Amino acid sequence: MFIKFLYIVFAYLCGSIPFAYIIAKNVAKVDIRTVGSGNPGTTNVFRSVGKSAGIATFVADVLKGFIPVYFAILIDNSFSYSVAVVAATMLGHIFTIFLKFKGGKGVATGLGVFLALMPLPSLVAFGIFGLVFMFSGYVAIGSICAAISLPLSSYFSGHDIEAIIFSFAFAMLIIYKHKANIKRLKEGSENRFRMFKRR
Repeated sequence: MFIKFLYIVFAYLCGSIPFAYIIAKNVAKVDIRTVGSGNPGTTNVFRSVGKSAGIATFVADVLKGFIPVYFAILIDNSFSYSVAVVAATMLGHIFTIFLKFKGGKGVATGLGVFLALMPLPSLVAFGIFGLVFMFSGYVAIGSICAAISLPLSSYFSGHDIEAIIFSFAFAMLIIYKHKANIKRLKEGSENRFRMFKRR
């Protein structure tokens, strides 16, 4: 039991690693919280620092979500324990202890944890994100559509009710974290993301 608890603490600390802040600081000598949207996440690094830094942040955030959940099975091969590890990892990312409990929105790290927990639904969600983003140019819309698709694809891929409910709860969290983006979309003031613009 003590080892299980320690691993959950590890998952929180792993999720808390602020890769957006670290990469922006090392690449561009900037505090990512003071530029662009101020959000310490992948999209803001792409916009404010550059494509290479953005890709590095995305990969790092996905891995910090994937690794704790993937290896949780070695501690306890049960869905309930995996959910606890997922929750700890996501809480670490969103409320990172290293940045005064103000972290990212959880999309990239969420992809990582669900790749470990439910691979097929997470890949479907990632594909939907890519399609929506490609046609709309809005990361927020892509993220919200991907989140909504997760419980649906969980259901149609045959996962049990606990997994479907958990993925629905995660989708609601992602939508909530994008409430400011939703407001800007309604107002017409949300910026489109130009990944391949010249810097």
